[in-house]
Amino acid sequence: MTLEIIPVKIQKEIEPDDDLVDLILESSEVNDGDILVFSQKIVSKNDGRILSLSSVNPSLLANGIASSYGKDPRLVELILSESKRIVRMENGIIIVETKHGFVCANAGIDESNVQDGYATLLPDNPDQSANLLKGKIEQKTGKNIAVIISDTFGRPFRLGQTNVAIG
Repeated sequence: MTLEIIPVKIQKEIEPDDDLVDLILESSEVNDGDILVFSQKIVSKNDGRILSLSSVNPSLLANGIASSYGKDPRLVELILSESKRIVRMENGIIIVETKHGFVCANAGIDESNVQDGYATLLPDNPDQSANLLKGKIEQKTGKNIAVIISDTFGRPFRLGQTNVAIG
């Protein structure tokens, strides 16, 4: 058995309601037994889980945390709204337990690879998103495949980051 990692390059920026499956199938060949790993970012963008920070009204709590930790209060409000609880705050880092049960920095909210003033949130239900992608790909190709949705998480008390299957 061999493991081959093949990056799929999509030639456009993913937007809400793009047909993500068609974009993937146009860009690569899918075979029986393949495991397709989708970044959380493209799934979130496709699911419309991207918000303009200008649409966020920070609460008093968000403003207080933001001023203490040097963060944008609108981003802190998003972190709070996507979290069950705050686990720890230190050195400008907010570690929370997300609604999904993940323990991570900033509730998985990310401002990278989106236009300025926007942030992506984790998919509402990453397992459901993975199952929907799997079903559509299998229906269109007739191939038996697996789908993983992956996000990058920091590692407590260690340098670096690692990818984690969130769905």
